Amino acid sequence: MAITVSSDSTGRGLARGRSLAARTVRFVAHRPVLAVSSGILLLFVAVALLSPWLAGDPGTLNPPRRLKPPSATQWFGTDHVGRSVFDRTLWGARISLGVGFAVAITTTVVGVLVGIVAGYFRLADTVIMRAMDAVMAIPAILLAIALVALVGSSPLVIVTAISVPEIPRMARMVRASVLVLREQAYVEAAITCGGRVHSILLRHILPGAAGPILVQATYVFASAMILEAILSFLGAGTPPNVPSWGNMMAEGRQYLQLAPWILGFPALGLALVVLSVNLLGDVWRDMLDPSLAPSAAGVTR
Repeated sequence: MAITVSSDSTGRGLARGRSLAARTVRFVAHRPVLAVSSGILLLFVAVALLSPWLAGDPGTLNPPRRLKPPSATQWFGTDHVGRSVFDRTLWGARISLGVGFAVAITTTVVGVLVGIVAGYFRLADTVIMRAMDAVMAIPAILLAIALVALVGSSPLVIVTAISVPEIPRMARMVRASVLVLREQAYVEAAITCGGRVHSILLRHILPGAAGPILVQATYVFASAMILEAILSFLGAGTPPNVPSWGNMMAEGRQYLQLAPWILGFPALGLALVVLSVNLLGDVWRDMLDPSLAPSAAGVTR
């Protein structure tokens, strides 16, 4: 049996697509910060994904070409052993952004689960939150360095070491949202009607807390990249042979006056990514809660 599609339905589909595209363009056009920060972040994500094809081997040594400044052949110059800073910066984006994404995902998944359990089940609240307070009492850098010293340095250990101090912050934020949502009339109605716990959590609680979770995840991503760079800079992060931005800055500090480009380019990349992610988080926060936006604050005053 042949299936025919009328021209009217096709036209309506195209019209809806054009309308959605137009609304998206207008939405972004009225938020230049969102457009610029999203563009910067997408550019670095694309560079990180395509670095195996855009850059050469980051470990190739060329001692006769050591400490050469940026030029037409070496866009970012070379380091103290003749390696291309451009190639290493592109590969470093892959490592640093990968750690940031992994930490953000790990922190979000674990933190949301812990926060929902603590906020919804009152009996578990005290025990869970006292444990979270104990973890938060330890400085994040000190805790990460201790974990690396005990277990050793590897990407998995680095992600774990950075995620552990971030999980309590996510859990506390989710718990606060759950406590507010649990008192809403529609949630109480679902509980009164005998709704199952998992159904209430998935259909009512989690969607209501999704906005704050997304905003917090952006801040975790930026914080993870900074903490990874600090750990690598201190020699407690990714292995020295891995071209992360933190390792590159640690190597470049010895040649800061002679060859500032070794440290400068990875530092610039880190600053741009962290700034764009934080700006995205601020824009999303203002969209979800307009009362926090600067313009709204000015009106209320």
